Amino acid sequence: MALSNPEYSKSSILRPITLDAGNHHDKGSMPALTLAAMGVVFGDIGTSPLYALKECFSPEHGIPFSTEAVFGVISLVFWAFLIVVSLKYVMFVMRANNHGEGGILALMAMALRTAPSGSKRALSIMMLGVFGACMFYGDAVITPAISVLSAVEGLQIVSPQFTKYVVPITIVILVGLFFIQKSGTAVVGVFFGPVMTIWFLVLAAMGIYNLIDNPSILGAVNPMYGIRFLYEHALQAFIVLGAVFLVLTGAEALYADMGHFGIKPIRYAWFFVTMPCLLINYFGQGAMLLSHPEAISNPFFLMVPESFTLILVILAALATVIASQAVISGAYSMTSQAILLGFVPRMKIAYTSEKEVGQIYIPTINWMLLIVVIAVVVAFKESGNLAAAYGIAVTTTMVITTLLAAVVMRVVWKWHPLLVTLIIGVFLFVDFAFFAANALKIAEGGWFPLLLGAFCFLLLITWYQGRKLLRARSIEQGIPLEGFVTSLLAHEPIRVHGTAVFLTAHVDYVPVAMLHNLKHNQVLHQRVIFLKISIWDVPYIKDEERLNLKEMGGGLYLVRAMFGFKETPDMNKIMDLLDSQHKIQCDLMETSFFLARDTVIPSAIPGMAIWRERLFAWMYQNAAKPSDFFQIPANRVVELGSKIEI
Repeated sequence: MALSNPEYSKSSILRPITLDAGNHHDKGSMPALTLAAMGVVFGDIGTSPLYALKECFSPEHGIPFSTEAVFGVISLVFWAFLIVVSLKYVMFVMRANNHGEGGILALMAMALRTAPSGSKRALSIMMLGVFGACMFYGDAVITPAISVLSAVEGLQIVSPQFTKYVVPITIVILVGLFFIQKSGTAVVGVFFGPVMTIWFLVLAAMGIYNLIDNPSILGAVNPMYGIRFLYEHALQAFIVLGAVFLVLTGAEALYADMGHFGIKPIRYAWFFVTMPCLLINYFGQGAMLLSHPEAISNPFFLMVPESFTLILVILAALATVIASQAVISGAYSMTSQAILLGFVPRMKIAYTSEKEVGQIYIPTINWMLLIVVIAVVVAFKESGNLAAAYGIAVTTTMVITTLLAAVVMRVVWKWHPLLVTLIIGVFLFVDFAFFAANALKIAEGGWFPLLLGAFCFLLLITWYQGRKLLRARSIEQGIPLEGFVTSLLAHEPIRVHGTAVFLTAHVDYVPVAMLHNLKHNQVLHQRVIFLKISIWDVPYIKDEERLNLKEMGGGLYLVRAMFGFKETPDMNKIMDLLDSQHKIQCDLMETSFFLARDTVIPSAIPGMAIWRERLFAWMYQNAAKPSDFFQIPANRVVELGSKIEI
């Protein structure tokens, strides 16, 4: 099933599902792609050692510090990596890709193919996917705040006098990070892979340095230590489980960024570099705590001699900036997909690279994120206070990913129900355990991402339903195109030189802009193109499959241009393809693009609640102009207004 976008509904033709994205990435050698993946994919999970273990032994949890507790927590960390990241994401979920693309919206699009259009199951799948995407925005806010805060807090180890400067320095770094976004990540991205590789090697070196003194902690690979810890400490251990989950934050990025690198580079980077280095560091922190329990105040920075602390703080700051950059770029990508899938109003999108189409910058999202991130830093003040908020955001997305993956496994891949139940049952048991543990902290900060996610969900669903209402009203008032063209050609108005392109949301009805043009100007151009831009629920469309053209006679054509949800419609590309594929030459200087600029009027007509209709009208009024979004030359656009009640 294609996800229905009220503004740019898709063709009923569906694309086959690809099960392996590994062969779709020929941009570089495997080592180069693996190195690049180190910088982009693993920045978030790679900076978790800064704060995760410190939170596990926070005094607020009430766990008495003991050798057994250290062994128990490290055992839980080890098995969390193995089950959630290695098995669930790397081995299973990453197989569910939409033409090589991953992420919760791509997974939702795949799952929607299994449900009849308009059915309750389709609605449930869509709501799950959209809410999961909304929780990602919570992650995009909290990751820069907690990562940079935790790195700058290392200055307190250098000297307690730096404590009062932690928040101001964090804000300065964050402001600088968001201000450079408009320049793009192409230049900075060259350094991401090498810096993160150095970071992971340093993590491993720190772990080995401490393991030499107390290698007995390696026995924590025995799962009985974790099980015994959970059994003996009951409720307190369950609360600690929420802190243990912090080692997994960023696991969703492995799936979301799969389209940039492919499955194999991410798997190689995870199994051969990232996971070993992270586990060695966590085991090293455990070894140090066995010998020096007092180091629990900040175990990461106390792993190295004091003379190396400042250098480690600087390296940690670089790593956290990279982790933040990855999630900010992810927010741009998620927003771009949501716009094309019909859940977010059009926004101005800037392309920061001439070579990589995926490198984009959305000013509205950038400045909104910056304002919210700074507010979060000022409100929470310490990375420890943000831990609860971080956990609930990520666990919610992980649970939704597992549920959608279950649909794909059973209906798309047609796996045996018993096998699906067994695999998904294990993953859901672990996911819900982490979710429940983090849910206990809702009052301590977990409310923030839930509130932010709910607010984003309201906006996205209001826009989606509002567009459906707008489409329905337009169809009710519409004039069938076929009959109109027949009548028009039978009684032709004055024909003028040039080409007129009328953008339409409905291929079966006359564009409103066409009716206004005939009413006011009483002329018909020599060549008329009714252009429908459709967004399909696949990431990319090949150019040879992009256009469908129907000749209606008298120089009138009905054209449908298809784009994937990871592409941005480009009018210049459409005009070039009309020339190369259909021999219709449209000189831009002799072509006028007619657009209808609707004004939405909330009314008592059955639809949404009146306050939601007003919200939709405000969003519609403030959306980017179609001419900007579709990259139409500004001096060739004619906008004709109309009013529509919903």
